[in-house]
Amino acid sequence: MEYVEPGVGIANCLGPPLCKYLKYHRKLNDFVRNFGRIRDELNCKMADIELQLKAELLSPGGKIPKQGVENWLKDAKEMIAEAQDVENKVRYGRYLCRAWNGKLVDEKTREMKEFLDKAPNASEGLAMDGPSGGLPLPTSELVGEEAAEKEIWSCLMQEEVKKIGVWGMGGVGKTTIMKHIHNDLLKEQRLERVIWVTISKEFNVMKVQSSIASALKPKDYLDKEEDKLRRAAVVSEMLKKVGKHVLILDDVWDEVSLEEVGIPELSDSNGCKLVLTTRSEHVCKYMGCTGIKVKPLSPQQALTLFLSKIGPNVVQNQTIMPTLKLVVKECAGLPLTIVVIAGTLRGEDDPLIWKNTLRELKERIGKVKEGEDKVIESLKVSFNHLKDEKMKHCFLHCSLYPEDFQIGKDGLIECWIEEGFIDDMSTRQEMKDKGHVILKKLEDNCFLENVSSERVKMHDAVRDMALSITRMSPRYMIQAGLQLEELPEKEQWSPDIEKVTLMYNSITEFPADVLPTKCQLLTTLLLRGNPVKKIPYSLFMNMPCLSVLSLSFTKILSLPNSISELKNLTTLLLRGCQELRDLPCLSMLQELKKLDLSGTKIEEVPKGMDMLIKLRYLHLEVFTLKEIPAGLLPKLVHLQHLGFHEVNLKTSLKAEEMEPLKKLECLTGRFEDINEFNKFISSMQQSKKNIIKYSLQVGFAIFRHSRHKRVAIGEVQNWEGELIMHPIEIQEFNIFGCDYLRSLVDDNSSFKNAIDLRVCRIWGCEGRECVVSLSYFASSSAHPFQGLEVLGLLDLPKLSALIMKDEGIGSATTSTLAPSATFSHLKEILIVNCSSMKTLLPHWLLPNLQNLEEISVSHCDEIVEILGAATSEVEEKGSDALIKFHLPNLRKLELWRLPNLKSICSKSGVMVCDSLQLIQVAGDCYKLKRIPPFVPLVGNGQPFAYAPPSLTITSDTEWWESLEWDDHPNFKNVLQPLWKLLRYQPFIV
Repeated sequence: MEYVEPGVGIANCLGPPLCKYLKYHRKLNDFVRNFGRIRDELNCKMADIELQLKAELLSPGGKIPKQGVENWLKDAKEMIAEAQDVENKVRYGRYLCRAWNGKLVDEKTREMKEFLDKAPNASEGLAMDGPSGGLPLPTSELVGEEAAEKEIWSCLMQEEVKKIGVWGMGGVGKTTIMKHIHNDLLKEQRLERVIWVTISKEFNVMKVQSSIASALKPKDYLDKEEDKLRRAAVVSEMLKKVGKHVLILDDVWDEVSLEEVGIPELSDSNGCKLVLTTRSEHVCKYMGCTGIKVKPLSPQQALTLFLSKIGPNVVQNQTIMPTLKLVVKECAGLPLTIVVIAGTLRGEDDPLIWKNTLRELKERIGKVKEGEDKVIESLKVSFNHLKDEKMKHCFLHCSLYPEDFQIGKDGLIECWIEEGFIDDMSTRQEMKDKGHVILKKLEDNCFLENVSSERVKMHDAVRDMALSITRMSPRYMIQAGLQLEELPEKEQWSPDIEKVTLMYNSITEFPADVLPTKCQLLTTLLLRGNPVKKIPYSLFMNMPCLSVLSLSFTKILSLPNSISELKNLTTLLLRGCQELRDLPCLSMLQELKKLDLSGTKIEEVPKGMDMLIKLRYLHLEVFTLKEIPAGLLPKLVHLQHLGFHEVNLKTSLKAEEMEPLKKLECLTGRFEDINEFNKFISSMQQSKKNIIKYSLQVGFAIFRHSRHKRVAIGEVQNWEGELIMHPIEIQEFNIFGCDYLRSLVDDNSSFKNAIDLRVCRIWGCEGRECVVSLSYFASSSAHPFQGLEVLGLLDLPKLSALIMKDEGIGSATTSTLAPSATFSHLKEILIVNCSSMKTLLPHWLLPNLQNLEEISVSHCDEIVEILGAATSEVEEKGSDALIKFHLPNLRKLELWRLPNLKSICSKSGVMVCDSLQLIQVAGDCYKLKRIPPFVPLVGNGQPFAYAPPSLTITSDTEWWESLEWDDHPNFKNVLQPLWKLLRYQPFIV
């Protein structure tokens, strides 16, 4: 290939006039010098912008980078890397043609120069204001803790009180109270910032420093700083610049040196305060805090809380009530214990079960004296009431993660599947569904806290209970997130140990003298997140039963050949091992069901893969992978999950190779051309394969993804006449650089069947004139785009309309020809650089767009109006009659660089959209001289003296002052208080 490229270069050079060829040949040195100069300029510009951005982010006010700035910096780094590649090609003589070298250097120089010209304007600032104060924390309702909350709030309002210590036993509600106070402080808006940092039992100065820094800024500038003292100086400076703030340190177990962390001295001059929660009164006294004890609930408060969680059928059962009250009494007024026990007994109306629970509580609590131990023992009663043994294992597995760790729900369920806690079913999706049922049960019983729709965590007292259960036998070794730098001593690796977690420590090596030698029963070894580089050959020699091995996100360079000794290994996780370049032969791992190599640097599929016939899950999302060996995939007939890198051009999928994979449910990958894609989709539909989740790419295109079923097609030409077969359930479709059709939907397109489509983006397709033609509706009963929620149209020079009226179709018939279902669920429209479009949304289409929430239009040189009235309607009502534009759910209207835009809606139009929150006008929109008046949704009102209740208008001063108010001068008085200066240029794309 090295000798073919020069020939191609010569052929390309001979095409232009000879003088251009000679110029490249003779002046190569000049081109190279100019190339170096521009590259250095780009380097300097990037460094200047990074330096200024860092200074702005460290300034007061909690600023965040403008999105365009971050994008430019990212692109700049890529551009410099590409420039280095060009320089290497020229320097090392990869291209033998001197003229070709000159052409290559000249083109890259021009590209860098154009990119430099688009650099962010540093004089206008590179950062903008971030969210003020902070973000509210999710929390549960307070019951009975109001007195403590009022006392804490009172102390916060007293200037002389600088430090407050909220203390009480585990499960009494300290964290819940402080979450409410945190959120109330945000609402009050008295402070510049409210900062929440969780400390946990294993105190780590550097972790706390990073938590404070990341709470203040979107990027942690401590990542590369390892010296604790210098880190403390940076944290101190950041906190000083924030201004008046409250710093909340949750779950402090021991004394914390504020100076070591970098927390400045609290004084009257800065008005800052510190609040900590702890189980120890001693910690409060040592740190000089005003102590506030959170006491258990009163008997009546405890009963009220318990009854609110137990279910109406139990509350109404008078037979149970006497026993219920005794159960509540045993909970000792601790909210955590109350909600966990109540969750266990929710809906239970058998008196015998209530009596048995009461007996267990009395027995367990009676055996211990310490308050904390009583909490643990009472929680164990709820654990014992979990009827499913495998559900108990699922719960205990959560204790393998570090304290206060936010566990991803999907990843947790995958772990349960790997461990065998969920029984084998006919499909992987059924197993995941079962996992979600178990997860919901654990949440309902308050064993797990729901952090968000994607994550859960364990309350520290619940985790203490789980750990106490695992300590009852030596089956578990749980040392996750403890800052360990070495493996535990040999003595801790007992002969009957079954599960070991050393996740998220700082272990860098496995010395021979501490390697375990007696792990004959070990089934699970979790080493994820340790910076270890080398795995000793002997590590796996004494682990014959090992089933699950996680080395994800370590720095290992290779695996030892002794991996072949793990004959019972079912799960091998190497995700994110960025230094890993090759693996030994895996043919002996006959029991392997799951292999994750995504994010590694391997170049070849490991040898022996074709022998792993039990594989169900194979993730090879590896950009460096050179090929998919022919004949490999057809042998892995049990695969349910298969993933390859979508932009790796060397790992294109072949329909013929995929055909035998009848059990496939989840697929990520790329097809070389539309023919292979069509064959695969046809095969999938004919065999009725149930692919539940897929991300497929044809050709080359890169898009942000947001849905589970998506297809992206990029730079695939010469399609005309071909049937493009889309999966019927497709939810997201992106198309880039394909110029084959006037419209996206016609009689030959199966898009008419894409009833689940939610997101559609069309980018850089020069032939595209519309999304769908009205003539299509005349000949078809299908309603395309009826479920579409997001529509993005970018760089489409011929696009003139979303729905195009063909010749011969008059305006009077348009509403009948465009079915009301089309675009009826559309929420967002993004239009960028569509130079033929003059009207964005015609009036006759608006009835279809009643769910529209956001309109963003940018760089459309010819656009004259956003909402256009039909000519027939103007003629019918008269030019002075009001024409109402109904968009009842519209929240945001962004307009940027529209030099010919004259109106948002016609001169006689009024807007009916009480939900409108933002009108943003930026760049060259100076022909827009008028903001349309508004009419309330309810009642007639006075349209020219009314504005939507939540409206804000942002723009530069010049545009705002150029607006004309002659027709309705009082309208300016209504809008003036709503206008704000736009301090930055938005980056819509």
